[in-house]
Amino acid sequence: MTVLTGDLTRAPCGLPWVRDLAAHGSARAVVTEHDTLTYAELARRVDAVAESLGTTRRLVLVEGANHLESLIGYLGALAGGHVVLLVPSDSEPARETLRAAYDPDVVIGASGALDVVREGSAHELHPDLALLLSTSGSTGSPKLVRLSWDNLAANADQIATYLNIRETDCAATTLPLHYCYGLSVVHSHLSRGASIALTDLSVVDECFWNLFRAARATTLAGVPYTFELLERVRFGSMDLPSLRYVTQAGGRLDPEQVRHWAEVGQARGWDLFVMYGQTEATARMAYLPPRLALEQPSSIGVPVPGGSLEVVDGELVYSGPNVMLGYADSPADLALPRTVERLRTGDLGRRTEAGVYEVTGRSSRFTKVLGHRIDLDQVERGLRLGGHDVRCAGREGLLAVTVAAGEVGPGLVDHGALRRSAARLSGAPPSAIAVVAVPEQPVRANGKTDYAAVLSLVEQLRDRTDGSATARTDTVAALYAAALGRSQVAPSSTFVTLGGDSLSYVEVSIRLEQLLGTLPPSWHVTPVAELEQAAARRTSSAADQPAVASGRHAPWSGSGSRVGRRWLGWRRPAATHRTVETNVWLRALAIVLIVGTHADVFVLQGTAHALLVLVGYNVVRFALASERARDRLRSLARGATRVVLPTLAVVVPAHLFGGYYETRNLFLANWLLGEERLGPPWRFWFIEALVVALVVAMGLVAVPAVARAERRWPLGLPLALTALAFTLRLPLFPLPGPRMQGSALVVLFLFFLGWSIARAGTRRQQWIVTAVAVVSVGTFSGNPARDLLSLAFVLLLIWKPLSRIPVALVPVVQVLAASSLYVYVIHWQVLEHLWGAPVPAFVASLAVGVGYWWVWTNGVDAVRRGVSGLSAGRSAAGREPTIGLSADLLRSY
Repeated sequence: MTVLTGDLTRAPCGLPWVRDLAAHGSARAVVTEHDTLTYAELARRVDAVAESLGTTRRLVLVEGANHLESLIGYLGALAGGHVVLLVPSDSEPARETLRAAYDPDVVIGASGALDVVREGSAHELHPDLALLLSTSGSTGSPKLVRLSWDNLAANADQIATYLNIRETDCAATTLPLHYCYGLSVVHSHLSRGASIALTDLSVVDECFWNLFRAARATTLAGVPYTFELLERVRFGSMDLPSLRYVTQAGGRLDPEQVRHWAEVGQARGWDLFVMYGQTEATARMAYLPPRLALEQPSSIGVPVPGGSLEVVDGELVYSGPNVMLGYADSPADLALPRTVERLRTGDLGRRTEAGVYEVTGRSSRFTKVLGHRIDLDQVERGLRLGGHDVRCAGREGLLAVTVAAGEVGPGLVDHGALRRSAARLSGAPPSAIAVVAVPEQPVRANGKTDYAAVLSLVEQLRDRTDGSATARTDTVAALYAAALGRSQVAPSSTFVTLGGDSLSYVEVSIRLEQLLGTLPPSWHVTPVAELEQAAARRTSSAADQPAVASGRHAPWSGSGSRVGRRWLGWRRPAATHRTVETNVWLRALAIVLIVGTHADVFVLQGTAHALLVLVGYNVVRFALASERARDRLRSLARGATRVVLPTLAVVVPAHLFGGYYETRNLFLANWLLGEERLGPPWRFWFIEALVVALVVAMGLVAVPAVARAERRWPLGLPLALTALAFTLRLPLFPLPGPRMQGSALVVLFLFFLGWSIARAGTRRQQWIVTAVAVVSVGTFSGNPARDLLSLAFVLLLIWKPLSRIPVALVPVVQVLAASSLYVYVIHWQVLEHLWGAPVPAFVASLAVGVGYWWVWTNGVDAVRRGVSGLSAGRSAAGREPTIGLSADLLRSY
């Protein structure tokens, strides 16, 4: 090992617990998947690193990975009295940016290897300076927080005191070492002789929980996203007898989630500590005692021991021994003494009557996007260096950029490139960044930028789409021809034989119900001629018998004698209700709830999962209604095309020109190649799951043995497939891609459940399918409210396939149901411009989605007519048509 030598110019380590690691002797210090280190062993290895760094005080850059070698390198640098610049190990651009900006004397890699840049030190280092941390995570911003020995010692003691950390405690490292929250977990536990279970595994990995149990871990730390993952792995039902408490920080957790996890903790025997902090205060400034989590879930609680909070001009101001020395913008700042006494947090807040503090907003030039803190001034300066006259503002989830109108002429500014530059500078995903052109930058009366106006301008931006109702047709044959792209419709044709599928049926059922007055239960397999007879009888009887639907119907046999007043329903003087397939209004309701939840109008989750059941139900009714495998495959392929094309028509331009999403989204492959964390790339999980389900169905249909099994066991086969697919959500089998609630293979069982419902023809079979639905759908996410809503949709589909709804609601239900796919696909782009305005965002998303549906369907119809006309013209001229394949493709969507 290389040992650096020099004059004894270093300051002694100001962390007693680092100097005295060996005092804990044979007590357990660090547990990994492969090894356990006692404090004595850890002290020997830490001292070896300190010795190798020499006696001259240096600036040591350490790659902060959750690996034993990285941890030992970090502690060794501290033990030697050196100044540590802790950087992310998983972001090479951030590491290189900080290395270039601060020119460290020594670099310790994630593997523990030393890269000696120089024998001495190029820097003047203040004796109080111990640690440098970035406020902006993995972006590599050169603006650093200067933390002293006293800061680190004080905050470790503060945290250990209010958490009552004991020598027998063990903390699992759920957060990166380079993140101040994750680092504080290590400091507070080692300072009390407790241990850490060191791992970089995700909480969704079964191996993490194996280590957690083996190490007898007592605490778990998480940011809001961690709790989303914990919900997916059903953390609340895990048997973890050693767990004492769970901590949360790194962003605001929704108060309802605070209540939820506090209740889970009470039931399972552990406490929930909600905490508040900033890198500038080393880590923690306040905490919410567990006893107040149910009573004050929106509160940050009380100051940590030895600290104090006050509200000055509406802003929270913190004082305490853990407040930083100040900021550093360059190596010269490393010699500065303390420049900050009190920390102005930039958060607006208040002290409640209960004596606890609440954060009510932000006032500073920082914002958080997905829990990631962004220096808005730094982003603004970076964009100006690129020659853009911009202003940057933000709020939770949105980075708003205004650019002077003079720069947005043709060829002058690429908004997609500007968004990508802002993403690179801020670390925020492009989908969280909105760029708006303005005639001139908004300023206040004093001439300073009005950043509140910048944010407001961006939030008010919205897409506008013009549209009108789809034209109606006068006969069943004309209706089918227009909707399904057929030039000829024979009297013996049915919706299924003409290529109708689970996506086109909504539009056709809408128009058919208007034509017939009510919808026969088996209309999709009824010949056109018999439907035409029903329409004629309805017209002839309209004068003395209004077409009023009831919830009871005589069986639809296709015979003219069965089509009459009994089929039309109760005799009433006026039509007040109409019969609508339940899955139609469920689809309409589902898209409303999905958009409303995403727009933050309300929170009613679970309907997207129910929609997959509806898809399976309708695929069987239409795509699998034919006996011939070739026809089934063609219908399924058509259905997949009708999903993929309008989706890519939105995703591809959004990515290429707007900087949204990832390359894998262009191939609808996020379920296979994505990361196991929520974010914009997961927005189209439903589309991906739908396409995968259709592809799987095609694979099954193509196997003759499966076709024979379905004929023999029409309900048994899909039930078996449902059970088999349901096991994929369990960590029993390795899956390609991440295991998320939206992963295509994890939700595949919902499609097969819909298939089973379509095959349940008797009361006994309905009860069997109901039991399967309760067990699978009712327990899927572990969130009772979410699962119950999904289950309610499924039970309605099983037990009430037809519904009567008020006439006034029929047009709304019909349009929303028909346009649901298009609304789902495009609503995210609308929400990008309207975050923070829930009701306008909700209304605009539905309106733009309906408009997109109208434009797409009418545009395709126009192209299809043009192709058909061209084909006919060429045939008439005596030439062999060469575009038959194109016409077939057009018919498919």
